[in-house]
Amino acid sequence: MSIAETPDRIIRINTVLDRTGLSRSTLYRKVQDGSFPKQIKLSDRCAGWRESAVNAWMKNPMFYGVEDH
Repeated sequence: MSIAETPDRIIRINTVLDRTGLSRSTLYRKVQDGSFPKQIKLSDRCAGWRESAVNAWMKNPMFYGVEDH
């Protein structure tokens, strides 16, 4: 399977926090104001983020907008 065919992974909050260096409260504030990708609800008490969306944010966090992705 090539990289282009690799399915997008869903990563959980601790992984997102480790990769971005953001605090939990900052992460959720950025989600609310549209400057970080929104999480995907996986079940009633479980959510995650698309790895590709987090990677896109990490490439250019200053100018990221949810409407871009």
